[in-house]
Amino acid sequence: MHYDFDKIIDRTHTNSVKWEFMQVMEPEVTADTLPFWVADMDFPCAEPILTALHNRTEQKVFGYSSHDTPEFFQAVCGWYQKRFNWNVDPAHLAYSPGVVPAIGFLLDLLTKPGEGIIIQRPVYHPFTNIIESRSRVVVNNPLINLDGDYRIDYADLEKKAQNPDTKVMILCSPHNPVGRVWQKDELLRLGKICLQNNVFIISDEIHCDLLRRGIRHTPLETLFPREQNRIITTTAPSKTFNLAGMQFSNIIIRDDELREAWALYVKGRLGIMGPTPLSIVATQAAYSQGEEWLEQVLDYLDKNISFMQSYLAEHLPKARFSPPEGTYLAWVDFSSYGYTHEALYKKFVREGQVLPQSGTVFGREGEGFMRFNIACPRSVLLEGLRRVAAVLNQGTNPV
Repeated sequence: MHYDFDKIIDRTHTNSVKWEFMQVMEPEVTADTLPFWVADMDFPCAEPILTALHNRTEQKVFGYSSHDTPEFFQAVCGWYQKRFNWNVDPAHLAYSPGVVPAIGFLLDLLTKPGEGIIIQRPVYHPFTNIIESRSRVVVNNPLINLDGDYRIDYADLEKKAQNPDTKVMILCSPHNPVGRVWQKDELLRLGKICLQNNVFIISDEIHCDLLRRGIRHTPLETLFPREQNRIITTTAPSKTFNLAGMQFSNIIIRDDELREAWALYVKGRLGIMGPTPLSIVATQAAYSQGEEWLEQVLDYLDKNISFMQSYLAEHLPKARFSPPEGTYLAWVDFSSYGYTHEALYKKFVREGQVLPQSGTVFGREGEGFMRFNIACPRSVLLEGLRRVAAVLNQGTNPV
C-alpha cells in the first residue's frame, strides 16, 4: 500500500514528549514552537502494526506475557538475516525496556566505579549521563571533523584503549548525531584496537535500518566471529518503525556467562521480567510485515534530506550541512553566522519558535551545531527552515 507521509498527524492530547512536553528541554517554548529535537518520527506507523495491535486489543485481556515464541524470534532474527546477512541465535537475545537502560545494565556488569568508558563525541548524550551516574569515567575519543566529514582518531583511540583502567567502549553505529555509517575498514580497525587491549565493545546499532540509498550497515560483531563474546550489540524497533513508546529492545549477548549474569541482575535484582503484551505484538508485526512501510519511509527521508540541503544552499549559504549517511537527523553547522552558541540557540527558540537539539548537548565538539529531526512532513520541515532563515537573515521572510 501507499503511505502518505505528507499528511500532518495531530499529536496533541497523546502525551507526546516531542510535542506536548517541549518545556522539559526548553522552558521558553510557546504553543507555536515547532519541535525538531527528540528522535521520533511524525509519520504514522505501518498498517500491519496497527492491525496487529487492534486485533490484540480485541482480545480484551492484557495479563503477563512472554515473547518466547518461535514466531517472534523468526520475525526478529529473520529481519537481521535478510537486511544484513547477520545470523543471530534467538538464545543470544536478551530483552531490555530500552537501549539506554541496557547500556547501564552492561556497565554495571562489566565495570567498577572509577573505571573508564570510551565514547566518541559529539555523541548521543545519554552515554555520558549513564557513565557518570555510575561513577565511571568518560574517556573521550573525539571524532575528527574534516569539513563535515567525520573520521575516527585511531591514534588517540589506541592510546586510550591501552590504559588498563579503560574497560569498555560504547560505539554509536550509525553515529548519532553526525550521521556517519562506519565502513568495514573503519570498524575493523576500531574493533582490533579495542579487542587487542581487552576493551569490551557495546555497539549501539539502534539506527542500523535508517540508511541512505546505496549505503550499507555492517553489524560490528560480524567482522569478529572469533571474538563475538566481547562485543554486545544493542538493537530495537523503536527508531526503525517509530515504536519508541513501546519500550522494547533486543540486546545480543553472545557470551554465556555474561548473559547469565545479565539475567540474574536484570531479572533477579532489578525485577525487570519481560515486555508488555502490546510491545510484543508491535515488534513481531514490525519485523515480519513492516518492510514495505520502511522502504517508503527511507525514500521520503532521502527527499527531505535533499530538500533541506537545497534550501540551506539557497537561503542560508553560510550553514554547513553534510547529508547524513544514516539516521533521520540533520547535523548543521551555523558557526559562520557569528553568534555564540548560546545566543544562536536562544534566537532559534525565542525569535524563530523552532526547537532543535543544541549541539553542545553532545559535547563541546558540538559548539555552533544544531541537530534537526527531519522525520516529519515536508511542509513542517519547510516551515521550520523558513523560520530559521528569517532569524539568521536579519528578519527577512524567504520563500
